[in-house]
Amino acid sequence: MSRAEATSSAFRRNQWALSLAQLFSGIGIATGFAVGGILAERLTGRTELAGFAQTASILGAGILAVPLARLAVRRSRRLALSCGYGLALAGALLIVGAVIIGIDILFFVGMGCFGAATASGLQSRYAATDSAPEHLRGSAMSVVVWATTIGSVLGPNLSEPGARLGRALGIDPLSGPFIISTVVFALAVVSVLCMKTLTAVPHGSAEAQASGATPARTARRGGTWAAIRRSPGALKGLLSVVTGHMIMVSTMVMTPLHMDHHGLGLELIGITIGGHILGMYGLSPVFGLLTDKYSASAVIGLGQGLFAIALVLGFIDALGESSFLRLSISLFVLGLGWSACLIAGSTLLTTEIDDEHRVPVQGVSDAGMNLGAAALAALAGPLLALGGFAWITVMGFLVLAVAVLVGVRARRQSRHTADTAEMWNDQRP
Repeated sequence: MSRAEATSSAFRRNQWALSLAQLFSGIGIATGFAVGGILAERLTGRTELAGFAQTASILGAGILAVPLARLAVRRSRRLALSCGYGLALAGALLIVGAVIIGIDILFFVGMGCFGAATASGLQSRYAATDSAPEHLRGSAMSVVVWATTIGSVLGPNLSEPGARLGRALGIDPLSGPFIISTVVFALAVVSVLCMKTLTAVPHGSAEAQASGATPARTARRGGTWAAIRRSPGALKGLLSVVTGHMIMVSTMVMTPLHMDHHGLGLELIGITIGGHILGMYGLSPVFGLLTDKYSASAVIGLGQGLFAIALVLGFIDALGESSFLRLSISLFVLGLGWSACLIAGSTLLTTEIDDEHRVPVQGVSDAGMNLGAAALAALAGPLLALGGFAWITVMGFLVLAVAVLVGVRARRQSRHTADTAEMWNDQRP
């Protein structure tokens, strides 16, 4: 088999392995998240700590993103992803153990480890591009992201079967869903271990990265941040991913409270959040195709436009009587904006960074989006209490404005660099 055929075979096999891992991981994350806040409140006896269950998981994802990326550089994608899902499995077991013995600190540590599944899931989208042809990188990434849709929809529906499992085992019923999480995280580990590793290929080549046989060398030449600063396109991609996630999370987590304050019941809230999740993942292949056919920058612009529409609808809703239809459309469009910025921005980070720094930069991106989202989500609560939902949308607009302005500056810098290079080429004898 030729090297090209081996790379093509690895690409197809790894797409299946990564997609299955995303499906299983999505089930595990959504199953746990559905009951995590309620379980935190029961365990601690304090309502104000209920939201910290999700915050601990988001922080865990952000903190673990860079170490997992470094592991991918030094060893392989396959090992990094399997370790991430394995750590999430251990976190789910810690949560169950914490509930059984009644130690709340152990519960939050477990939720932090639980976030490793999110970190691995985010890294998987980059792993999908490692052996992909250059003109298909956006599509390859979007297929793996789309697989999360199935798990995210199935996961919450397993909460009641999980509760019955907990009762059958004689433990707190809300611990049962986390037992389901351990099973599906184990299946995610098995899936990524099925990724294909190519051998006897040059370091730094696309073939060497096919399942994750990433070169065992650390980033030099000024480090990760220097590599980002050298590339205006990479900076734009990083900002679109990080700010898009911050806007999405801070708006999404406050919308249910806004709806509840206006008398919209749990059923309507559930439908709205379900539509939001569909917007996040359901159309990701479309944005992948648009990225490959046109350009990542164009799709980032589309995503930022969608964010603006969503925030305008949310601001209008906050000024008068709340509307279920308006908020449902707003959250769906918010999910679309997130999907466009994530896929196109991540594609820029894959194509605009040299091989030596690519994986560390991807780790910085994943850490930034999770830590930034955690910070903005923590700020969103006090803002909602002080000024209502309108202030949440204003905060989103400010973050969006920063992303747009940096993107415009990066485009101008890129054009200036290209013009300078062309001038020097013209002056050569």
